[in-house]
Formats: sequence, C-alpha cells, structure tokens
Amino acid sequence: DRTWTRLGRRRPYFLVGAILTTLALFVMPNSSVLWFAAIMLWLLDASINVSMEPFRALVADNLPDSQTTLGFSIQTSLIGIGAVAGSFLPWILTNWFNVSSDAPEGVVADNVKFSFYLGSAVFVASILWTVFKTKEYPPAEYDGYHGKNEDHGKGLSNIFSDFRKMPKTMKQLGLVQFFSWFALFGMWVFTTDSIATHIFGLSIEDKSSTGYRDAQVWTGVIFGVYNAVSTVYALLLPYIAGKIGRKNTHAFSLLIGGLGLISFYFAPNKEFLIFSMACVGIAWASILAMPYVILASSIPPGKMGIYMGIFNFFITIPQILNGIIGGPMVKHIYNSQPVYALTLSGIFLLCAAASVIYVYDPGAIRIKQETFKS
Repeated sequence: DRTWTRLGRRRPYFLVGAILTTLALFVMPNSSVLWFAAIMLWLLDASINVSMEPFRALVADNLPDSQTTLGFSIQTSLIGIGAVAGSFLPWILTNWFNVSSDAPEGVVADNVKFSFYLGSAVFVASILWTVFKTKEYPPAEYDGYHGKNEDHGKGLSNIFSDFRKMPKTMKQLGLVQFFSWFALFGMWVFTTDSIATHIFGLSIEDKSSTGYRDAQVWTGVIFGVYNAVSTVYALLLPYIAGKIGRKNTHAFSLLIGGLGLISFYFAPNKEFLIFSMACVGIAWASILAMPYVILASSIPPGKMGIYMGIFNFFITIPQILNGIIGGPMVKHIYNSQPVYALTLSGIFLLCAAASVIYVYDPGAIRIKQETFKS
C-alpha cells in the first residue's frame, strides 16, 4: 500500500510474481523427484498469490463502488477463459499438433510439458501487458479518491495491528469464505474418486484400471464445464446484482452451487454430472468476484493491499483444514465412500449462502444513497 515506484503501486508485485511463476512452471514438469516437484508447487502457489492479490487490489483502487461488481466480474470471466484454454491445451497439442502424450513411468508426457511452457509464456505476456498498459493513481491523487492513510506503523507489528482492526464486513465474509473454500477443496480432491466409486462402481482401492482413467478423463471434462459456465455467468453478475443486490446475488449463486454438489449423490449416470458442474460454475464465478466486490467497499483508506492479503487467509486455512481431515473422514466416517465428501461440500456451500445474508455491505448502502441523491 505504501509502495510507489516508476512502475506504480501494485505493478511491481505483478512483475515479481510473474517471474517466479514462470520459473516454477518451466521447472516443475521436469522435476525428477517428488520433493523437488512439491517445492516447485509451493513456489508456484505463492508466486501466483503475489500476482493475484495485488491484481484484486488494483481493480478496487481504480473503480468506484458502483463499478466494482463489473470490474471483478470481468476479471473472473477472463480467469474462466484462461482455465478452460489451459485445461484443453494437452488435448489440443496431441490432436492438432501431434505432440506425444505417451511417456515412461515417472516421466511427464511432452504434451503436458509443452502445456506448462505455453502457460508460463501466456502468463508472463499478460502480466507484462498489464504492467506497461495499466494506469495507477499517484499517491496524492489516490488519497483524494480513497482518503489518506493516517496509520504510520511499519513492519510485522503493523500487520498484526491491522489484523486486530479487521473491518466488520471482512470478519463476516471470513465465515462465508471458510464454508466456500472448504467445499471447493473437497470437490477438487474427491470428484474423481466419487465418479469412480459412485458412478462406475469401482473399488476405492482401484487407482490404475481403465475405468479409473475414464473417471479421471470425465473429471477433466466436467471441470471444464464449470469453468466455461463461470466465464459466461460472471458477465451476468453486474446485471443480477443490480436487480437483487450484491449479497443476494452471492447467496443465490452459492445456493445453486451447493445443490449442484449435493446432486452428485443422486446422479444416475456420468452425463448427469454435466448439470451438476454447471451449477458449480455459477457458484465458482460468484466466489471469485462477489466477496471482493463487498470487501473492497469496507476497507479503510490506504489499506487495500494489506487487507486483500489478509483476506487470503480465509481461502487457504479452510483448504489446509480439509486437506488434513478430509481423507480420514472419507475412510473412517464415510466408509470409504468419497461421494459423501462432495455431499458435505454441497452442504457447506449452502451454509455459505446462508451466512452471506448477514454480511454488512457498506458499499451497497452508499450506492443506494448516491442513486437517491441523483
């Protein structure tokens, strides 16, 4: 938040994150041992966060309350386009450009390797475009729009102080995020095994048969569906929010996503899961946009960056928790039936939908007041 250089306030972090992400994407598919690949995955995750959280802060920096829904919705739609394109890259390289999809055991196939390389090239190119083409308000102009930050503390003590002074809206959204991201992690981890056991009737121990590989392929297909749906639905969020309000829009979207995940249990065949994941795509679009829309209008002057970073805790902590307890729950509580983990994820999305109704949204109040005055 206090950074100001020739590249601006947020853009230096984009650049550093892009360089580190590109390095991780190039090295990761060539890792010869598991521990090194894990280190590259951690570096990749951290580097993407270095880029993405300032990106969200940049949207909030440059837009008034009345335009933040549109700004974050467009950002979410572009994320969806990238996700769909990236998921199809290995298939495109193999079927259109004859890049081999075969490899010895323990070696990453060429089509996957080249997908990583192309992904890193697109990522760094898009970041560079943003760095050199995006305008940021200089400090005096920024203070004029958002108010001046009177807090002169520095270092970790200031971060802890900001954590203690977390805005009311952010605390309330933290519960919504906890339910949402616990649910999403469960979906990402247990969908393949749920299809294999619940739809195809395979044993939970079966991880190598043709049927299990078919389950993996179908997981890729339906994950592509939810990303594609999110790309389109994200563009509808500003219209829906204008009609029913920002909180109601998020609650409605989470409700649809929760019902979609619960419907896994009742799926008569794998094709039905296209509908299930289309519902999840509606929730996914809203999760990537609406919490940030509501949060941005509640953050005090000069604190956009730090609070966007702290807000990320509410994404990572539930995923870590699910990563610790999710597997044992499937084994010992669900009798090795992972579909119940998806049912729990659906219930958690319904809890998130209920929780968001009680969030205080000062930005929505200001928009109504400005509309009334005009």
